[in-house]
Amino acid sequence: MPIKAPDLTKEYPRSPRAMLAGYVIAARTLDKCRAVIAGTNGDYHFDCPLDNVFFGFTGISADQFKDFAATGADDDAMAKWIDEKAKARPRIEIIKWNNEWRYKRISEMADPLQEFLEGYIPEVIPAGRRPAYWFDVYDIEEKRM
Repeated sequence: MPIKAPDLTKEYPRSPRAMLAGYVIAARTLDKCRAVIAGTNGDYHFDCPLDNVFFGFTGISADQFKDFAATGADDDAMAKWIDEKAKARPRIEIIKWNNEWRYKRISEMADPLQEFLEGYIPEVIPAGRRPAYWFDVYDIEEKRM
């Protein structure tokens, strides 16, 4: 089955807030993965620190995810596969994890990411815009906010 991949040289991946299989980050991770497979990822990277937040929580490896995405699985098939492969957790634990990341302040992040963002934010965020949360950086940069 051919892969339906976004062309990330012309469009943005989904927001990290977009849900797939009940997880934030997952839909964006899938967009970047498909684009890498298709060679249309542009400046976007799959298996980056943000993707690894999702992979670490679910226990799914980047290679497993990419291998299944390479079959041409659509979003519904990917969601079902994630449900089957992710570490079993009570629903409330997933909800709390989603909320933790939706509302993760930059000041709450690991030192290396704070250091990176200290230089990155002024490069990509218009003057006068202040991201309150980590996901805001993506949504402001990609003109969703």
